[in-house]
Amino acid sequence: MYVCICQAVTERQVREAVEKGVSNLRGLREHLGVAADCGRCARCAHGILKECRNCPSREEALACSA
Repeated sequence: MYVCICQAVTERQVREAVEKGVSNLRGLREHLGVAADCGRCARCAHGILKECRNCPSREEALACSA
C-alpha cells in the first residue's frame, strides 16, 4: 500500500526505515520524503511508526500489517 502518493513511498519502505533506526516522522521525511509535500500521509506514516516500535525484529516489523 502506498503511504505517500507524492513521493511514491510504500508501507513496506516505511517499515524498513523503522527497522534501520528511523524513529520519528522527521526521520521519515529526511530519508524518504514522507510528509514533505502535501502532508496527507503524516497520520498514516506516524501510525506505522507507532505500530513498528513494538516489533522486535525485521520479520515482525514487516509482518505487522499482515
